[in-house]
Amino acid sequence: MFLDVKDLAVRKVQIRKSYAPGSIDYGISEVKQAEPLEVTATAELLEGQIRISGELETKIEMVCARCLEPVIEEVHKDFDLFYQPLPKASKPEEERLKDDDTEIGFFQGEGLFLADVLKEQVLLSLPMKVICQSDCRGLCPTCGASLNHEECRCERHATDPRLAPLARLKQDWLKKQ
Repeated sequence: MFLDVKDLAVRKVQIRKSYAPGSIDYGISEVKQAEPLEVTATAELLEGQIRISGELETKIEMVCARCLEPVIEEVHKDFDLFYQPLPKASKPEEERLKDDDTEIGFFQGEGLFLADVLKEQVLLSLPMKVICQSDCRGLCPTCGASLNHEECRCERHATDPRLAPLARLKQDWLKKQ
């Protein structure tokens, strides 16, 4: 759905839309939409800025950071966003942002796509790392076995070869005692 500035100047737009899984590309292979993305929102033009406010709800499938098993993360988010046209400068300059500028997004052209706004909001609501359960034991660093499902037979006290000189130094010190 495209939110056109000209249409929003005439009237508010009430949005009640459902995006099927796979219709929005999140750009991250580990993030998949498991259920439809339900959106209820209002879009309007206020003082030259597009204001989009509403709520979204969906379930996202992610990968456990420890054992790589799939995890379903529920997303429910209220949002109130402002977008203004990208300034047309003759040459790109660095500018210092004011605190108010960090709360505003920008768009180019005649408007913006609702799917882009929703993608951003879903990604911002997800945790950086998700864990399947609080006592997840992860994968064995040697053989890669999932320690949640099986015990691996790897040597538990394998020493790092880079620490061998320190181990010899410790043994020499203990002999002198």
